[in-house]
Amino acid sequence: MPVLIAFVAVVLSLVLMVWSADRFVDGAVVAARHYGMAPLLVGMVVVGFGTSAPEMAVSVLAAMQGSPDIALGNAYGSNITNIALILGLSALIFPVTVPVQAVRKELPILLAVTFFTFWLVLDGGLGRFEGMALLLIFGLLMAWTALVALRSRSTVLLTAEPVADPDRMTVRAALTWLVVGLVLLVVSSQVLVWGAVKIAVGFGVGELLVGLTIVAIGTSLPELASSIAAARKKEHDIALGNILGSNLFNTLVVVGLAAIIQPMTVTAEVMTRDLPVMAGLTLALLVLGFGFRQAGSIGRVKGAFLVLCYCGYTLYLVTTSIPAGLSGT
Repeated sequence: MPVLIAFVAVVLSLVLMVWSADRFVDGAVVAARHYGMAPLLVGMVVVGFGTSAPEMAVSVLAAMQGSPDIALGNAYGSNITNIALILGLSALIFPVTVPVQAVRKELPILLAVTFFTFWLVLDGGLGRFEGMALLLIFGLLMAWTALVALRSRSTVLLTAEPVADPDRMTVRAALTWLVVGLVLLVVSSQVLVWGAVKIAVGFGVGELLVGLTIVAIGTSLPELASSIAAARKKEHDIALGNILGSNLFNTLVVVGLAAIIQPMTVTAEVMTRDLPVMAGLTLALLVLGFGFRQAGSIGRVKGAFLVLCYCGYTLYLVTTSIPAGLSGT
């Protein structure tokens, strides 16, 4: 009976997640065009930061409970999932256009932040000072983003195409669905994770494997749903901005807050495995989307490459973690 309830919860939450992601993206697009904001900025700031709410909740709670390793692993693991799995799947279904601005500005910034974080943890730890430095960088980036948005507002208003919305969504409705869609997206993703874990445990799947797969992907489900919904609507700026914004938020805010709450020791596995993979995927994203004079594109072949990278990373995690878990039983 509990497994049956969990199965029903998974099905209903999946339907709700797809529907709410669709309305969330609709609201973001209409609001962006009404207020004269570039869709890429909306994708980064509104969609990207908003869908990172599960990562922030998990990491902050883990730090408060004295488990900083979980906080760090959740943030960096989500970044890897965002690029390799989420963007890869989005490109497999609907090829994603990479704007010239993203290659010139946002992607290099994300790469610089990633390598700066790598440099911070070389001494084997992240303290409160480093955490405050990460939050300060985030604040400066947000100030710069706001300045860019104000400068580009008039240009976007002059060049923006009419909103292609069959229902003629009003601005009030767009803002409402932006908030409601995000809340439903986060809630439905958490219900889906709960149900999936219950089903897995009910069929005898070990908790270690559940944690490495279902829970790890679970906190990134809002990004997955919103990115695929944006790509399906050919809102490529929002789909890509979602990934960039989420990774910036995870690296700077999620890790920064966790380090301030509970200074952490960075394990050798993070420095030799997770951080290099995260940095390598960020660099690969810049190379795959390269196009300084015209927009680049991440098509199905590149998307398949990213998904294969994620599968290889996950397989390595599972094969290297299961023996350690079994030896302790």
